[in-house]
Amino acid sequence: MRTNGPARVFRKGDRTRQHIVAQAAPLFNQKGYEGCSMGAIMEAAGIEKGGIYRHFASKEELALAAFDFAWEEVSEGRTRGLEEIGDPLLRMEAFIRNFVERRPALRGGCPLLNTAIDTDDGNAALRARAREALDGWRRRLGSLMDSAMRRRIVKAETQPLAVASIVIGTLEGALMMSRLDGNRHALETARDHLISYITSLRVERGASRHSEKRARHR
Repeated sequence: MRTNGPARVFRKGDRTRQHIVAQAAPLFNQKGYEGCSMGAIMEAAGIEKGGIYRHFASKEELALAAFDFAWEEVSEGRTRGLEEIGDPLLRMEAFIRNFVERRPALRGGCPLLNTAIDTDDGNAALRARAREALDGWRRRLGSLMDSAMRRRIVKAETQPLAVASIVIGTLEGALMMSRLDGNRHALETARDHLISYITSLRVERGASRHSEKRARHR
């Protein structure tokens, strides 16, 4: 019996920690680090301050865990179904559509945009975490373009990371504009423009075969 006891305590503690993070994530996402009080987190989680600090050494540690949770939640919706698409350019288009057309499950919008603005001259640890998320996102989209280049379905002068940066910058900028305008026009315009842009990078099949023949005869 004693061998099972600690395992049960660990699982219960882990569930409590996850519960706190899940309740804190939308609060930090909506109010920012300074604007989110421990009192509001206590009320949302139904846990006293001492109970929270048994799982987190500081408010900053909780905020970092909340950002990770928020980013994972948002990323899941944006990337859902992508692995089922074989063509990397069509996969990029699906990502763009997901970003625009699927509302985030998390209240407050995009945690990357929110945290970048909130930490512009503030919390260095949160800013670094947001930068890591941005870098990972850029690498993931860049890898799609790398795959397209290896398959010779995009123009030879295409720069994968530059394409990824254009997609991210356009979507995040449009998201900010749509929030300020109170409508989705900027997001929908960005979607249509980006899909046309990605399509314009594609090499026609005939041109691709011609390039391969030229390469073999060199």
